[in-house]
Amino acid sequence: MRSSSPLPRMSRRGRVTIAVLVGVFALFTLLGWGVQAWTDWLWFDEVNYTEVFTGVLVTRLLLFLVIGLAMAVVVGGNLWLAYRLRPRLRPHSVEQATLERYRMALTPRLGTWIAVVAAIVGLFAGLSAQSRWNQWLLFRNGGDFGVKDPEFGVDVGFYVFQLPFWRYLLGVGFTAVVLAVVGALAVHYIFGGVRLQGVGDRMTNAARAHLSTLVAVFVALKAIAYVLDRRAMLLEYNEGAKLYGAGYADVNALLPAKEILAYISVVVAVAIIIFSNAWMRNLVWPGISLALLGVSAVAIGGIYPWAVQTFEVKPSAKEKEAPYIQRSIDATRTAYGLATTKTTPYAANNLTPPASLATDTSVVPNVRLLDPQLVSETYTQLQQVRGFYDFGPKLDIDRYGVNGKTSDYVVGVREINYGELTDQQNTWINRHTVYTHGYGVVAAPANQVVCGGQPFFVSGFLGERTQEACSSQTEQIPATQPRIYYGERMGDDDYAIVGQTDPNNKAEFDRPVGEGGGESYTYTGTGGVEIGSFTRRLLYAIKEQESNFLLSGAVNDNSKLLYVRNPRDRVEKVAPFLTLDGDPYPAVVDGRVQWVVDGYTTAATYPYAERVNLREETTDELTGRGTFQLARENVNYIRNSVKATVDAYDGTVRLYEFDENDPVLKAWNKAFGGDLVLPKKDIPAELAEHFRYPADLFKVQRNLLTKFHVTNPGDFYSAQDFWQVPNVPDAPDSGQKQPPYYLFTQFPGQEGPRFQLTSAVTPNGRQNLAALISGSYVDGEPRLEVLELPDQTRISGPVQVHQQMTNNGDIRERLNVLSVGGQAQVQYGNLLSLPFADGMLYVEPVYVKSNNQDAYPLLQRVLVSYGDGGSFVALANNLDEGIKQLVEQGKRGGQGTPPPQTGGTNPPPQTGGTPPPAGDNNPPLNGELAAAAERVQTAIGEVRAAQASGDFERYGRALKALDEAMSAFQQAQGKVTPAAGTPTGSPAPGGSPAPGGSGPPPSPSTSPPAGG
Repeated sequence: MRSSSPLPRMSRRGRVTIAVLVGVFALFTLLGWGVQAWTDWLWFDEVNYTEVFTGVLVTRLLLFLVIGLAMAVVVGGNLWLAYRLRPRLRPHSVEQATLERYRMALTPRLGTWIAVVAAIVGLFAGLSAQSRWNQWLLFRNGGDFGVKDPEFGVDVGFYVFQLPFWRYLLGVGFTAVVLAVVGALAVHYIFGGVRLQGVGDRMTNAARAHLSTLVAVFVALKAIAYVLDRRAMLLEYNEGAKLYGAGYADVNALLPAKEILAYISVVVAVAIIIFSNAWMRNLVWPGISLALLGVSAVAIGGIYPWAVQTFEVKPSAKEKEAPYIQRSIDATRTAYGLATTKTTPYAANNLTPPASLATDTSVVPNVRLLDPQLVSETYTQLQQVRGFYDFGPKLDIDRYGVNGKTSDYVVGVREINYGELTDQQNTWINRHTVYTHGYGVVAAPANQVVCGGQPFFVSGFLGERTQEACSSQTEQIPATQPRIYYGERMGDDDYAIVGQTDPNNKAEFDRPVGEGGGESYTYTGTGGVEIGSFTRRLLYAIKEQESNFLLSGAVNDNSKLLYVRNPRDRVEKVAPFLTLDGDPYPAVVDGRVQWVVDGYTTAATYPYAERVNLREETTDELTGRGTFQLARENVNYIRNSVKATVDAYDGTVRLYEFDENDPVLKAWNKAFGGDLVLPKKDIPAELAEHFRYPADLFKVQRNLLTKFHVTNPGDFYSAQDFWQVPNVPDAPDSGQKQPPYYLFTQFPGQEGPRFQLTSAVTPNGRQNLAALISGSYVDGEPRLEVLELPDQTRISGPVQVHQQMTNNGDIRERLNVLSVGGQAQVQYGNLLSLPFADGMLYVEPVYVKSNNQDAYPLLQRVLVSYGDGGSFVALANNLDEGIKQLVEQGKRGGQGTPPPQTGGTNPPPQTGGTPPPAGDNNPPLNGELAAAAERVQTAIGEVRAAQASGDFERYGRALKALDEAMSAFQQAQGKVTPAAGTPTGSPAPGGSPAPGGSGPPPSPSTSPPAGG
């Protein structure tokens, strides 16, 4: 029979064409990698963190080479060995005749084919290995935790530092053996070592020895896997207890089963070699051995643990799982920093507003009224000055000492928003060389409003202040260098080119001055990569794919390139091992603006600790609104180990050690030379004063405390005392969780006011208040505290309180008046839950935003409540007035006199002394009362006129005049004696009934003027 011809060979021209295409592809790929590596090196050199660049790069290269080469050698070596073991003589058969053409094509260049296959396998293995650089660095540099696991007595450091890399290496071993078996089997088949047809043995002795040895190695690796699986069981989910960590059935059935299976695997591996090669020299008994291993794995490792779980554990799970539940509780509280949480019972049995509310100096004066999310629009409209400035969708809360008094401030940074440049402004020159920076940190006291509900700005001014009542006349938080070259509003493409050869040629727009004018500036900081040389310009022209680096005259010998300008991105680049908090915040420290970024060290292999997903645990109403969403990272250990700062002017990055006892941070610091992170003692005192409890860490801890505040395993199993985080009070149906909020206040048991992050929680499935959780720093150390209310408390939770306050008949009517018939929006700020005098004080600011274009929210009223949330409620012009109303209600024992009820709707009051229609029981407006009503109507007209004009100064004066007129009307109203049998009170100006005993009547329109 004629054999088939060999495969046709490619022509010389075809080979040359393919070689050229491959060369061009490789050239551009290597050029891209080279440019990226070179520019990265220049950037790391700028920030003085080259040890991170070289450390990560060298580690990745070594892993790529070592693992890739090892995989290539194993696979290629077995392919070569299979060829060497081919039979010299092959029986004649149709099968062998068919394979002959493949042998003829492969044999002349078999070494090349093996090398290509091995190289491809090694390439993919190396690419996979280089991504494990972090596991290798921890494996090499990790130490002990000083805590031993409760089952084997092994230090937790083994699980965090060693186990992940061992499991990866084991996976590499399995992959190498499987590929070697598949490849060797294919070579043996092609070259006749394995046959499917013909007489005699289906496999030569050499092929059998080779393949059986590889199978034995695989089984031996399986024995090692069983040993590691015993340790890894402490990380698995226990379905019986609904917790992580080995449970009763795991410890008493599955652990012994895996040990037995490990021994069986060793015996099977030896049996495969002996039966296949040294004794019977066939595959029957090796096959039986593998089958027995499979049956043992199912019976011992599957059926037996299932039987124990089903027939022994489930009928008495509470008792059987109790010791293992306790392990999970203890491990979780340790791994997440919950072990030192201080829990204090709080009776909250006082339901009547005490008189001390009106004279308090520790809680009430510090109540934060400005909501950083709502007033961001207000900051933008009042302090923007130019359309390209922006404060972001959410501001930040910080505290400063001004005039000897420390209080919290709402802080915003006036940054450049490149997305708001006009078409004329948005040229390459303007975008990258003119509009290079923002200017100023704008701050306002969080508990103060002026001029009809505006914040009282005390810093960040661009020029002269003309409205004395609306802003401070001096910089109370001065910044000697207020320019913002690095900020949160800057994206990956928002690089800046700064620096001039001519000192008189100041190309950068600095800040607006006067009517439409502006000052210019030239950057003098140390930040940026020098790009004055032709080589550097060419390099960055390739990187940014922008020819203007070479052609534009704006790039000169003194030019520097500022890029990676987002503070969070800068810290992430110099410390890639950290998980960063989603809410960086600015602080003025020693006259310079510093961005503070909280860095977390995490792990996912802490035995018995609860595993959570960071994105799911930290998502709430504010996520994505001025905060960054965290990655979907599963962790079961977290520490706020690093406080990082980024200078807003020169981009200097500093990493400060904050947790001196974190083994994970110590391992990372050791991996990068030992001085990557500055010691805690080097933290400047003025900077430390601005540290705040990080929001994302607090959310994770708060969510865990809703369950793990229960430390008794029996109670934990029954889950009767679990809590939950309430939804947003003013939008509970949205499903979004209420964010925690920063307050400068004093809780019961605290020596004085603290800047703390707080959150209310409710019982699981109910809406009443269960506890208040707070996080703060005491003497530089984090402290979690829980004020726990009794189980059957009458105190309402945030959602209930908001509903009770806004559904109150009198208050609902007055809130509807604020909306001006749908022409304005009523918006609610943070609902604050404040423990006071063995009761609960609730405060919720009420903002009004006109529907007109460019309108912004203004604080117009304050909702306050005390006790159970519904008995004592007030809606007032300001907090002091609301507190007074609560105290008065407390003295009377209720909410005050209800509005008049006459069996019908009260008509609007008549002006000019005209009496109301006949038959109306309300007293006529005459004399002093008529004059007061006329004054109110005049004031209302002025408010509306000021609103239409867009003049904020006039609007503020008009509101003040309206308040005075309404107070005068209330006084005159009190002097009128109603007819016999008629309820006390009269209709308020504008047609709204006056709330009896609860302050002046509301304004019919307090929406802000449009524009700015």
